Amino acid sequence: MYGPPLQSIAVNTDSLGQFRDVGWLHFGFDPNLLKWVDHALPHARETVAAPENAEWLRCGGTWFVGVNLLPNDSRGRIENSDSICGEVVSFLEQNYSSVGFDLDQAQISVCYPGYPKPSASESDSAYRYRQNRDAAHIDGLLATGTNRRRYLKEPHAYVLGIPMTDFCADAAPPVIWESSHRIARTRFREFFSDIPPEKWSEVDLTDIYQALRIEVFEQCPRKRLQLKRGESFLVHRLTLHGISPWAETATAGPDGRMICYFRPKFRNLQDWLCAP
Repeated sequence: MYGPPLQSIAVNTDSLGQFRDVGWLHFGFDPNLLKWVDHALPHARETVAAPENAEWLRCGGTWFVGVNLLPNDSRGRIENSDSICGEVVSFLEQNYSSVGFDLDQAQISVCYPGYPKPSASESDSAYRYRQNRDAAHIDGLLATGTNRRRYLKEPHAYVLGIPMTDFCADAAPPVIWESSHRIARTRFREFFSDIPPEKWSEVDLTDIYQALRIEVFEQCPRKRLQLKRGESFLVHRLTLHGISPWAETATAGPDGRMICYFRPKFRNLQDWLCAP
């Protein structure tokens, strides 16, 4: 649909099975991906520092959210850079034919020492949840209105993460609950079984969402991801994930813990529950 894969790379035959089982995959060092990171990093720095993006700095100045701010095209190219390539691209081309490797603009997620600090825009309970439960969430279920009720507004196909800086293991690494996507898929399929897909975005998911998170915390192992520049990782769209607090002894460079996230959306909403 979007042309041939960017690079002909054989994907490990066990990768899809592992992805379906635990809800995430790690892709090892790729020198071509590191080349892309080196090209993209100055653009990411510029975006983070831009005065018009100051509103994205949250949690007392310790987290830059940066949604859809990197100036990349649908192949990840920035100005004259190469496209993003590697085994993760081949995996997505082979297993997500309805989306393929057709990227949105990347989120630039940056954490700094002290994350998370209290914020005036966040309730005490939300801050405690961020501290104690890593602000665990499923992307695309947005809180709306004064009561902050959750609705499926962004049916992401997957979450592709690319570390932009080197950081130690305790410097606010991403956290996932392994196999949590299986619980989420089951619960949402039950919930939406009698609701036509065109109505899914209008249905309040708050109660079921809160209940399945409790179920996940009780049943699924929490895993902090250890990542380096030149590597990448893929998170299933229904996997519960978050950010671990920055430890007192943690270290990173002046850019902090920076990760670019790509989260393209399905065109067919039913794929949100039916795709791999």
